[in-house]
Amino acid sequence: MPQAERIRRAKKEERLQARVTPAQKNLIERAAEIRGTSVTEFIVACAQEVATATIENFEVLHLRNEAREVFIDAILNPPAPNAAARAAAERYRKHTGL
Repeated sequence: MPQAERIRRAKKEERLQARVTPAQKNLIERAAEIRGTSVTEFIVACAQEVATATIENFEVLHLRNEAREVFIDAILNPPAPNAAARAAAERYRKHTGL
């Protein structure tokens, strides 16, 4: 079953409220009517779509070609630890007892 269907069938116990201008309300009502849904269904579907995209854009790292190559090279061929990194690792070992 697709995620949208599972969400639609899930028990709905939470409530959201928003104050809008008359123009915003008319716009939303018109869009909901065009889609053939209720205003509530329209708002929830649109909010969920934008929320999902917002989270995805935040969590996914997008790199251009050159930056991608530099990033991959740094992951696959990391530089040797410098003195500060070695000292930090030693402090960590002493602190954790490893």
